[in-house]
Amino acid sequence: MRLAELSNRSGVATATIKYYLREGLLPPGRQINATTAEYDETHLRRLRLVRALIQVGKVPVANAREVLKHIDDDSLGRTIRLGAALWELPQEPEPDAEDEFVRAAQQEVAALLDRLGWDNAKQLSSISPAYRSLVTGVAAFRRLGYNWGAEQLAPYAELMHRTAVLDMDNMETYPSDAERVEFAVLGAILNEPVLQALHRLAQEEESTRRYGFE
Repeated sequence: MRLAELSNRSGVATATIKYYLREGLLPPGRQINATTAEYDETHLRRLRLVRALIQVGKVPVANAREVLKHIDDDSLGRTIRLGAALWELPQEPEPDAEDEFVRAAQQEVAALLDRLGWDNAKQLSSISPAYRSLVTGVAAFRRLGYNWGAEQLAPYAELMHRTAVLDMDNMETYPSDAERVEFAVLGAILNEPVLQALHRLAQEEESTRRYGFE
């Protein structure tokens, strides 16, 4: 298909597609002559992924480029490829190690990982964005006077592990490693808001069951 058809089928303006091509988010088409290129279904699929990253996930262009680079890099092992792609998504800043609440949160999170037997997560804690986010959240609770720690988090973590098993089971239904990593990235962008919405709906339902509509 030509650029105009790619634009029509994707709903993305030709100027935006050209921008994505310049930024390396979309691979170049097959050059027909000096001014015309031809595109195929792989370009349409990639374009939809780029739009999901930038429009839905609010991922900056520079980060999106790195995510796509890892999705395409078949020289990496599956775990490294998946982790590298996910870690390029926007993340929490490093928490202040001198903050007393951060130090307390780090101790609680370490105790939680020991309690769950999540040895791999513990080994990756120094470089894991998810670990930083968890520490930051626990520190915020404790700063507000809530004694939030390993004991309170453990049941939630066990539920999240069951969710992770479902994620991996679904991911493994796709034939190629590139598709699996793409699915995992989309899960972080699209499925996490869905899970958050389900959590809030469940809270609304349980609150109404317990306390009625008063």
